[in-house]
Amino acid sequence: MHKLLITATLACAAQFAHAAEAGKIIFVAGAAKAGDRPAVEGAQVEEGQMLTTGADGYIYVKTADNGLFILRPQTQARIVTYHIDKNNPANTKVKFELISGTARSRSGEAVKHARQNFRFNTPVAAIGVRGTDFTVVTDSDTSRVSVFSGGVVVSGFAGGCRPEGAGPCEGALSRELSAAQRGQLLQVTRGQAAPQVVEAGSDGPNQAAPRTDEPLSKSNSGSEPNVSVEAAKNLGLVAAIDKVTPPSPGPAPSPAPTTPAPVPLPDPGAGEKPPVIEVPAQPERVAIWGRWQPVGSSAPALDYSAQGASNQLIALNGYFALFRSAGKEYIAPSNGSMGFRLRGSEVYVMTEYGSGIISSSKANLTNGALNVDFANRSFSTNMDLATNNEVVKLRGEGTVTGDGRLYGDAGGRTRYLNIQGLLTNERGASATATTIFDGRIDERRRVNGGATWR
Repeated sequence: MHKLLITATLACAAQFAHAAEAGKIIFVAGAAKAGDRPAVEGAQVEEGQMLTTGADGYIYVKTADNGLFILRPQTQARIVTYHIDKNNPANTKVKFELISGTARSRSGEAVKHARQNFRFNTPVAAIGVRGTDFTVVTDSDTSRVSVFSGGVVVSGFAGGCRPEGAGPCEGALSRELSAAQRGQLLQVTRGQAAPQVVEAGSDGPNQAAPRTDEPLSKSNSGSEPNVSVEAAKNLGLVAAIDKVTPPSPGPAPSPAPTTPAPVPLPDPGAGEKPPVIEVPAQPERVAIWGRWQPVGSSAPALDYSAQGASNQLIALNGYFALFRSAGKEYIAPSNGSMGFRLRGSEVYVMTEYGSGIISSSKANLTNGALNVDFANRSFSTNMDLATNNEVVKLRGEGTVTGDGRLYGDAGGRTRYLNIQGLLTNERGASATATTIFDGRIDERRRVNGGATWR
């Protein structure tokens, strides 16, 4: 019995140790430690393990869902929690802690599906994500955050926002920053609840990549050029960071082709006509959107995996996802404007009761209007959100890209919406628009939904 107990205990310990693995070190340069040992490439990083870099040290960690966590020189940080729930992605929980120095985080696939459960703490601030790639520099009194892609929501530790919490701290005192706000960063000082938007200076975190002081990755071949890991990362070359390998040898060269015998051309006088080659017209690209996560007893309305296999993912926003099909590219007009009316929607209001208790209830959108100014590459929208006992007026505004994407940032304002959307010509000359959105109604309530416009 005693031996069986020991065996069971060891088995449980082994299972727990495996579950605690948060990622793998894929690059080390200079003085760097993982726990009390030197950091080495290929080593596993466990939840709670302290990562430290010296004056010339770098550590690159590939997280369990193919995200990246990068520590630059003179940095102390750890991955507090990295629990991935593959069966229910919305239950994934991730928490980072940057004690001092500079770190960069690019979210993996699991985090993108559970942004409501992601937290990045510094000594003075809590950071949540609306996108994928941002940089933080901190000491014990001041933190600065800049965004390379997507967006973040930042709050100082005050009121209900505590270091031990999970997920973003969102409220009247939180502030948002998006990649569209280049040259700006959010700064939080100890004792300051609301972050301040400031211009990025030489002492702020770098918003662009690659950095000139980043090290080069190792090469597996003397003839293979070194690759800047940071540059490769931003080109989407995660696999190349993991293992830079020389290209595989190509097939043996084919024999030189022989000159074919000339083919006689048809005699125009014989009445023969050259064949007509018809190139099939490409279909117009269409927007596909829907709720990909369950809400209460209501099952998802969109098969995320099936849509992602054949269509381009444009945006994830809480319960909702937006895809674009293959086909003819949409080209936005260079001038003029266009107005749309709300034609269909699905929307939910989430109410926070504290202690992690959140309820979701379905609501309705009415009186919606969307106006696009192509000359200024901008849009604005307004709508009424009808709950069981009130009507709340919501607004949004943002930019329009040349291929018809819509992007709007609420900037931390209540009753304004973070919007991502698409313009398409799927109905011919009569364009349509599709948006998914979220925003804060008041201190306790958020809204999340999607809509079609014509």
